[in-house]
Amino acid sequence: MAGVGGEFTRRLLVDAGITDGMRVLDVGCGSGDVALMAAVIVGGQGEVVGVDLDPAALAMARQRVSELGIANVSFVEGGFAASDASEALFDAVVGRRVLMYQREPIESVMALARRVRPGGLVVFQEHDASTMPASRVPMPLHRQVQQWMRETVTAEGANIHIGFDLHSMFSQAGLLVGEVRAEAIVLTADQLYPAAAIIRAMMPRILRYGVATEREIDIDTLEQRLAEERLTVGATYLADMMFGIWARKP
Repeated sequence: MAGVGGEFTRRLLVDAGITDGMRVLDVGCGSGDVALMAAVIVGGQGEVVGVDLDPAALAMARQRVSELGIANVSFVEGGFAASDASEALFDAVVGRRVLMYQREPIESVMALARRVRPGGLVVFQEHDASTMPASRVPMPLHRQVQQWMRETVTAEGANIHIGFDLHSMFSQAGLLVGEVRAEAIVLTADQLYPAAAIIRAMMPRILRYGVATEREIDIDTLEQRLAEERLTVGATYLADMMFGIWARKP
C-alpha cells in the first residue's frame, strides 16, 4: 500500500542525502511509489529510473507517470542487473521491501553498488517481524491478520527478520554505513492501518500457499471486525517494524 510507511520512506531518502539533480535507480520499483517520491525530491534537473521484473506492475507505473505528467521518471523491465541504455552510473540506488526477497542479499547489495558512482548512496527500507506485532492486551484478530501476512511472505521466500541484519550486510558488501533506523507502525482506536485492504490484495497469494481459507478470512467483514476489536479493547497496537539504512560507496 502506498500510504503505509510513506513518510518514513520520504524522510529516509532525504536524510540519506538524496537531493536536487541526482540520478537515482529504484530497484524493485513495482507500480512506482518510491520512484515517484524520489522524482519529486530530485526535481526537474534530476532523473529516476525504476527497474522491476513484473511487466504488469511496470505498466501501472508508466500509466501513473503519464497521468501525472512527470517527465523525469522512466522504467525498465529486469532484475538487479538491468540497466538503461546509457550505462551511466547513478548517484544513488534505492529500494523498499526488496532485499528481504533476495537469496543472497550481500551479493545483491554488491551488485547494486556497482551501479553507483564512488561516494554515491545505497538506501533501502525493509520490514522486520522479529518483535512484532506487540500490544499490552490481547488483540487476537489483529495478531491473526499479521500472522497471515508473515506466513505468506515467508512462503514466498522473504526474510522477515532482515532488519536486524542490515548493518552487517551492508558492511560485508563493502559499503560505509551512515545510519540504521527503525520505526513501528502504530494503531490506536482512531489511528487506522489498512490491514483489511492489504489482506484483500494478498488474497490470491494467501490462498495459493494454503495460509488461510476464504472462510477463515471472511474478507467482506474483516475491516469491521478489526475496528470493533480496536474499539473494544481501546489499546495501542504495534503492527509492523520498518527498518531503514543508508550507506555510501567508498
